[in-house]
Amino acid sequence: MKIREIRAVGLSGATPEGGWSNELQADDVVHTLLAVHTDEGLVGIGSAFTSESLVKAALEVLTPLCLGANALEPERVTETLRQHTFWLGRGGTITHAISAIDIALWDLFGKATGQPVGRLLGGRHRDRVTPYASVLMDEPEVLADHLRSLAAQGFRAFKIGWGPFGRRGYAVDEAIVKAAREAVGPTATLAVDAGGSDAYWRGDYKWALRTAQMLADYDVAWFEEALPPDALDDFVALRRSSPVPISGGEVLTRRQAFTPFLSAGAFDIVQPDTTKCGGLSESRRIGWLAEEFGARLVPHGWNTAIGLAADLHLASALPATDLVEYKTGSPYVDDILTSNWRLDDLGQLAIPEAPGLGIDLDEERLARYTGGRSLVTP
Repeated sequence: MKIREIRAVGLSGATPEGGWSNELQADDVVHTLLAVHTDEGLVGIGSAFTSESLVKAALEVLTPLCLGANALEPERVTETLRQHTFWLGRGGTITHAISAIDIALWDLFGKATGQPVGRLLGGRHRDRVTPYASVLMDEPEVLADHLRSLAAQGFRAFKIGWGPFGRRGYAVDEAIVKAAREAVGPTATLAVDAGGSDAYWRGDYKWALRTAQMLADYDVAWFEEALPPDALDDFVALRRSSPVPISGGEVLTRRQAFTPFLSAGAFDIVQPDTTKCGGLSESRRIGWLAEEFGARLVPHGWNTAIGLAADLHLASALPATDLVEYKTGSPYVDDILTSNWRLDDLGQLAIPEAPGLGIDLDEERLARYTGGRSLVTP
């Protein structure tokens, strides 16, 4: 089975707010879907957390390198792409596009062999996983109402992030966290994301440590992106002193970028984004690496239904990965499949058991967000 064509389309019209200081608009394209077509008619689908224009520019370089390649060898093909594009820079746009290709190739491999991707990644340690509802912070009362509505839908784990947190003062920060904890109750998992990868983030080590001490009073599961993403030494110091687990890594790409953070002891939890860091092949390697350094992987998943499916299969294949991020309120997650995601009575999602990623795109629904362009149909 050979790779015949690679097609990419960006999603627009319903892009959710990101909480960024340069806020996203509904028509901004930050998610791009990709399809790998084969000479036998089988198609695999992937997703990249980046713009369509960047993915298509990368494909001008990547496509000639993999046309005619065996579509059932995802790790070999994507590693070949990495090895032969070093001159364009290691990471960034090229790696983001490779991520989507890799996910699509794993989907193809599963479809061709009749196996779910998680089993092909090494075996399924679990058949269900808890999604945490990922929510932007707001004024305390507004946030509390939002969290209560999500709890009523069945979510039992939550992450609140960005918004005014770390930007208006300690009193506001604590009021937000206090309202969130009261809204979700004492037993729910609650994580806090400062959004330190935002432009011109000003939270420094002293702010982060003082904030971590406050978060411990509210039994916060982890403190995410408390510092700028390249502040390695400060992350190491923070993890040593913080009473709550420290997490980060969503903007890092390639396992080589995670190695210095893990070897230095910067994170309790690493959060690679499978749709950015190099795909499932690379995320799995980062998960193994984290385990060697006493950390665990919880994937960053502010993406699409395809990205969520990939994260579910990744979680099934890593022993310590029992949570995935669920971007709430996004039609790109909830409105492009033939069957919607459903929480069970324990607030968990079943990991698809059908071959490949185990999901089916609804091309009519998807067309609302692609300008009518088809991803799969010839």
